[in-house]
Amino acid sequence: MTKTYAVTGGAGFIGSHIAERLLRDGHRVRIVDNLSSGKRENLAHLNKIASFEFYDNSITDKASLDPVFEGVDTVFHQAALPSVPRSIDDPLTTHEYNVTGTLNVLLAARDAKVRRVVYAASSSAYGDVEGDFKSEEMPPRPLSPYGVSKLAGEYYCQSFTAVYGLETVCLRYFNVFGPRQDPLSKYAAVIPLFITSMLDGMRPTIYGDGLQSRDFTFIDNVVHGNLLASTAPDAVGQMMNLATGGRVTLLELAQKVNKLIGTNIQPVHADERTGDIKHSRASIERARELLNYEPIVDFDAGLARTLAWYRGE
Repeated sequence: MTKTYAVTGGAGFIGSHIAERLLRDGHRVRIVDNLSSGKRENLAHLNKIASFEFYDNSITDKASLDPVFEGVDTVFHQAALPSVPRSIDDPLTTHEYNVTGTLNVLLAARDAKVRRVVYAASSSAYGDVEGDFKSEEMPPRPLSPYGVSKLAGEYYCQSFTAVYGLETVCLRYFNVFGPRQDPLSKYAAVIPLFITSMLDGMRPTIYGDGLQSRDFTFIDNVVHGNLLASTAPDAVGQMMNLATGGRVTLLELAQKVNKLIGTNIQPVHADERTGDIKHSRASIERARELLNYEPIVDFDAGLARTLAWYRGE
């Protein structure tokens, strides 16, 4: 059955992949993005799949969202100002987009009688808690303004479910990577930085000893989890991790990229960055239980596909 969906931040890395999947599945898609970090080129190929509506609106302007959400079944709320370092440099703007912006999305969804909002939450809400896995029962201890802002969005979602009956599901992402992720931003993520540097024969920079580890999650897993979260009846009002349950250190990441491109480029080490977390690995048991979720692409396969995209293959 064809439905109408809205994707905030739909010109961004994750949002454009969600929009693409919805269009391929035959649905109507409305993309909301003020292009502050999203890019029109992320949408260029979508017209070859199906037509979609694009709204150059900011989630900081609630009135601009009201007509967009009319008749929408589900809002995939991906819009945010990403990056821990950016939030440390400018916490006020991070709050404006990630907290006030999320509140505006929820208000507009409530007023338009949207059925469900699926919210892109973040593993940064955990902070540097002890333990092999980060599970949802752990008390949140965000270290950065970014982590605080994404956690506040979770609380607003849960409040709107409890008070207004708006169905919400919060998915805590863990280090998502894949094609179309921007390597040129001042706040670029580590995998596109490593790949593009090493393809150019340059040594990538590791902040710290390189033993810090991440649950790197290929984009197809995140799209899969979002679609499950849009319909799963038991997920309403819940928060859960969306990842693979795996662990890769930054030194291992450099080794894996070297192996794929046939080089032996050693990273450069610099001082640890304020607000960075040492280890981040997800328990995905709750997503398994509530969404029937399982990762569909493992790390090595995802890394190979990502590298191929950056090579233009």
